[in-house]
Amino acid sequence: MISADVLGERARLTPDAPALVVVDPPLRLTYRELDGRAVRCAAAWRTMGIVRGDRVAILAGNRVEYLEAFFAAGKSGAILVTLGTRATAHELLPVVADCAPRVLLYDGAFAATVAALRAGGAGAGAIASIERWIALDAPLDAADASYAELVAAADPSAFVRERCDPEDVYCLLYTSGTTGRPKGVMIPHRQVAWNGYNTVCSWQLRSDDVAPIFTPLYHAGGLFAFLVPIVTIGGTVVLHRGFDAAEVWRTIERERCTMVLGVPTIWKLLLDALEAPELAGVDLTSVRTLLSGGAPLPTWLAEAYQRRGLTFKQGFGMTEVGVNCFAMTDEASVSKRGSIGTPLMHTEVRLVGADGRDVALGEVGEMWFRGPHVSLGYWDRPDATAESRAPGGWFRSGDLARRDEDGYYYVAGRAKEMFISGGVNVYPVEIEAALLQHPGVRDAAVVGVEDPTWGEVGVGFVVELAEGAAP
Repeated sequence: MISADVLGERARLTPDAPALVVVDPPLRLTYRELDGRAVRCAAAWRTMGIVRGDRVAILAGNRVEYLEAFFAAGKSGAILVTLGTRATAHELLPVVADCAPRVLLYDGAFAATVAALRAGGAGAGAIASIERWIALDAPLDAADASYAELVAAADPSAFVRERCDPEDVYCLLYTSGTTGRPKGVMIPHRQVAWNGYNTVCSWQLRSDDVAPIFTPLYHAGGLFAFLVPIVTIGGTVVLHRGFDAAEVWRTIERERCTMVLGVPTIWKLLLDALEAPELAGVDLTSVRTLLSGGAPLPTWLAEAYQRRGLTFKQGFGMTEVGVNCFAMTDEASVSKRGSIGTPLMHTEVRLVGADGRDVALGEVGEMWFRGPHVSLGYWDRPDATAESRAPGGWFRSGDLARRDEDGYYYVAGRAKEMFISGGVNVYPVEIEAALLQHPGVRDAAVVGVEDPTWGEVGVGFVVELAEGAAP
């Protein structure tokens, strides 16, 4: 296998097919054109002395240069490190220190964060590895390089694609670090390629599919839920700079989008936007499927879209095992509403109890995954990698689920969120789902607190709908 250069392979097969539509600033590129830009980026890195295994960090919003850098990693063997745009410099410093990038690409919109990184990291040596700061817009410092000038000067004709091993790291995506210092998930070339192939087959994507991306590209969902699969099959990606509900619906109408992915919060905002008078006549007849992931989906939200005649499905995934792990038919999205579906092809899933044994049908257990879509573990963290693994190559997800008699899975929450009340396991997500059925509740959260009689009891927090607002 030669690197997971999915863009280069697609450009070879269908060079003149529409690959990318950028909403702001407006831009349209074929696969040949997008691939040419990624080759120039990879050639520029090589000119700078970036070699296979070197880390290149990027701190930027959704823009075409982000895609160029992502696909350049597949061509060059460099490891792309995606830095969270919502993180502070204080939060990013340990990430930069951990992965030691030689280059940092930055977006001018994050000038304050870049300045704070430079100021806060010099003393501790956190940024000592960075040899080049490269501006995607105007340089913030006289010593910084201009990305546009670097790629313009690069010679793409002299670039030869790096021959990588399937287990070479393609990119590092860092976890939020809520349970300690952030961990860099090592996504190998094998996982990137498999994400594309298996999503295309199991979700039955087509070359005429058009998918908008308005979630951030630094996140696994932005890169792998639709970007890589759509490029693999030769469809069209519509890239938004950020999320604006009205803009999203208008773009779906204008570009005739067919597959749309979001998280539950986004689906709530999009549903609210559809109530606005200016969107009353928006044409959604091109939409084939709406998909939700990233968090448990309230049943009422799926029902609200289904009442509009739209197919609405829920999925499940995580950075460590691939963002696409389950699939379902259109019919099952109604008959099995609330389910995340059945495992993708060649995806093994176990539900394991506290005793390490598989639980009985209908009972809740922790989801363990095994297959070619599982990551290598955590960068420079053999302890954390070992802790996440079970004998036989299984990955312990920490997510709880139950399986019905037809093989459909239903998420019950996170293992760390479960509490025991009177000797009974209680899963907050199930109580939250019940609260969200009430027409006056917009959002809900349940946590366990100590109780002298029951050990723990649940306390619910709800966000009420404004008076007269539609549920």
